[in-house]
Amino acid sequence: MNTNNAHISQKENAAKAIFSITPFTLLDYPHKSACILWFAGCNMRCLYCYNPEIVLGKGKISFDTALSFLEKRKGLLDAVVLSGGECSLHKNLIPFIKQIKDLGFAVKIDTNGSNPKVLRQLINEKLIDYVALDFKALAEKFQKVTQSDLFAVFEESFRLLLCSTIQFEVRTTLHSDLIDEVELALMLDYVEKNQYEGTFYIQHFVNNVATLGNLPLSIRTDVTKNWNREKIKVEFRGT
Repeated sequence: MNTNNAHISQKENAAKAIFSITPFTLLDYPHKSACILWFAGCNMRCLYCYNPEIVLGKGKISFDTALSFLEKRKGLLDAVVLSGGECSLHKNLIPFIKQIKDLGFAVKIDTNGSNPKVLRQLINEKLIDYVALDFKALAEKFQKVTQSDLFAVFEESFRLLLCSTIQFEVRTTLHSDLIDEVELALMLDYVEKNQYEGTFYIQHFVNNVATLGNLPLSIRTDVTKNWNREKIKVEFRGT
């Protein structure tokens, strides 16, 4: 591994923040080949979360190991996706991303928007190229869905992205017991009112899989209905 431009101390590089690595994906970064680094830990406990082992678990892979892996993927992958869990919680995320950028990769982060301070620095220092922002719920339902009181900071992150030149998407997971079609329409009203333009991605909750919450079976939303707004395209993933 090239350490000439290292931004993290040897001790910090040895710290294990990453739970696992998906070595290849064509689905998680638009129009790019990528790998995914899954960061352990999260400050939300979304009832529909499919990654309880990552959210509740501890890191198994050091930054040093991850960078060695990425060194071997130079010229083979276009980008690195930082997901989780919640990657923005980790104190050495910014210097780690600097090292990833030094290797020549584009960087995408998947975030719940709960750390606008870190997001602002990533934007200002031009360290990220794409963001997937999870829109969990509106203020009235946010605590129920996420088991947290972090809607205000989510809003701050959303507005930061709206004012930036960073390409980003908004995405939502639907479970009919948490967000029904009426609530979904209100969420679309919210992003439209805030002048979001682009694609609003929706994935249906998949029944009969292990999650953080003990949820009943979910009823799928009508995907034949025209959910689009004037400047917002609604796209259902995995449908």
